Amino acid sequence: MITLEASDVPYSVTLPGRSTAFEEVAIRPRVSGIISEILYEPGKNVKKGDLLFRIEGDTYQADVDAAAAEVAGAEAALRSAETTLSRYQKLVGTGVTAADVDTAEVDVMQAKATLSAAQAALELAKFDLERTEITSPIDGIAVLPEVSVGDLVTANQEDELTTVTRIDPIYVDVQESITRVQQTRERLDQGSLNRGERIEAELELENGSLFEGQGTFVSPPVSVSTTTGTSVIRLRFDNPRRGILPGQFLRAKLTFGTTSSILVPQGATSRASDGTLTAFVYADGKAEKRTLSAQGSYNNAWIVTKGVELGEQLIVDGLRNLQNGATVSPIAVSISETGVVTRADGTPDSFGGAPAAGAESGNEG
Repeated sequence: MITLEASDVPYSVTLPGRSTAFEEVAIRPRVSGIISEILYEPGKNVKKGDLLFRIEGDTYQADVDAAAAEVAGAEAALRSAETTLSRYQKLVGTGVTAADVDTAEVDVMQAKATLSAAQAALELAKFDLERTEITSPIDGIAVLPEVSVGDLVTANQEDELTTVTRIDPIYVDVQESITRVQQTRERLDQGSLNRGERIEAELELENGSLFEGQGTFVSPPVSVSTTTGTSVIRLRFDNPRRGILPGQFLRAKLTFGTTSSILVPQGATSRASDGTLTAFVYADGKAEKRTLSAQGSYNNAWIVTKGVELGEQLIVDGLRNLQNGATVSPIAVSISETGVVTRADGTPDSFGGAPAAGAESGNEG
């Protein structure tokens, strides 16, 4: 027999979720022209600023040269107008009238405006020339191009040239009932749930295996679906091996803290055909059968909420022929880490040392 004690049990929920890219950008041209080069290898990592496509730039280079010539002409015209104004200002009253000076001042202002417009046109021409080289705006993986060398593309077209996706780290969005969210908050406020240092997140892949590494809590619920009554919780996982791809359906186990609970080894219980869970306790020299209520399991033990109390003696072995009310003689036992029941002196008990799964080593009663 063992004495039932309180144990700290992690409070966890398992939720369905779906992975989504950390960042994703559709690459489109900002100028029109013919694709002259594709400069990346599909499926490989690219860095922010890496060159992906090049558009033929001869026309845009010519536009830059023409705009630069316009700037040079405007600068010359401004110098000429300023020289004329300066000369007129010195000759006022000696053949030059005030009206001539006013006209010269207007010519200078017009020359300045012309120069400003020419400089702006030059900057725009340079921007367009730079945009013939299409680079990645983020770190990520570039997929297969949607165009080939020689294809004509147009500025800001609807169809993308390729997509760059960053999947390390990666987000996993899980759905949680707003009712359970509120219940968890109430338990934290009431103190029946002890908050952990942080919310722990584990991920189960589609094949049932666990994803390596812990997730990070990113965003709490901020809205509720009017159709499903659920909220989205966003998690982030490091994904250096690309073990998770965007769009996968996954299951996330979130651990919010611990609760003080009674753990009853599963090997010390029986399950009837109707699902009723029972166990025997030692009371007044007899075996007393109890019906248990449990809310899940932890480490091969049932988390029992009703049916037994702290400090009661749980019969953990010799249950096959045990009847309610039978007289029993208590024997001090311990349960090994593998669940083998032995007497306190280390020898197998009278029932052969059969496993009683889930109890902690060293418990005696």
